[in-house]
Amino acid sequence: MKDIIFDTHAHYDMSRFDADREALLSSLPEKGVCAVINCGTNIESSQASIALAEKYDYFYAACGIYPHDWDGGKIMSIESILNKLRKLSANKRVVAIGEIGLDYRYDGTDRAVQKEIFIKQLELAEELNLPVILHDGEAHGDMMDILRRYKPRGVLHCFSGSVEMMREVTRLGLYVGIGGALTFKNAVKRTAVVKSVPEEYLLFETDAPYMAPVPCRGQRCDSSMIAFTAERAAEIRGVDKSYILEKASENACRLFKIKL
Repeated sequence: MKDIIFDTHAHYDMSRFDADREALLSSLPEKGVCAVINCGTNIESSQASIALAEKYDYFYAACGIYPHDWDGGKIMSIESILNKLRKLSANKRVVAIGEIGLDYRYDGTDRAVQKEIFIKQLELAEELNLPVILHDGEAHGDMMDILRRYKPRGVLHCFSGSVEMMREVTRLGLYVGIGGALTFKNAVKRTAVVKSVPEEYLLFETDAPYMAPVPCRGQRCDSSMIAFTAERAAEIRGVDKSYILEKASENACRLFKIKL
């Protein structure tokens, strides 16, 4: 029996897939990949995500503006961006607003500007009754303050917080996205999170083309590699890989309102 793999976060519109995108995406279902959510980071990549979701039956799209992909209104006002996202999200293949959030890992965009576009997109998601796909780049304090205030439905992508943060996140009803970093040697915190997270809040993802798991580390990542991440998660939790993949797929279908 093939694995049931639901990749809740990928970026197949990126240029690293240009040479063989069609061949790769046509082959993934044969490797057990039953669904992929391709996440936008700006208007153009959101449009590209929709195009992929319209071409491949097992693809779905998320539309959103990444923390460092808005200039504070110098080129396009926040109202114009929100109107574009609203129109894009009317497409039936769009299942979430994302990738949105905060990123304090480097100085790309003023933090106040990041918070503004993040909060506006949370409000848009609530208006459209869509879940959110959240990016938290070493911004745990501000992220949690905003999540406590707005209480969105959604997932914290590539979760990097503590067990304590995970417990608060799941109490808020948010899901925890686990990717290839779980297989890395330094994944002490992620291992503890995976061991403790309630089963009903666990999702798998790749962030393809990034974050390929061991033994593929350093390669271009694709959704089939979730099998290695799930194998490690199953080992940590003391369950079968097929079981944890199936549960994570069920969780994703519930969050994003998808029927496989």
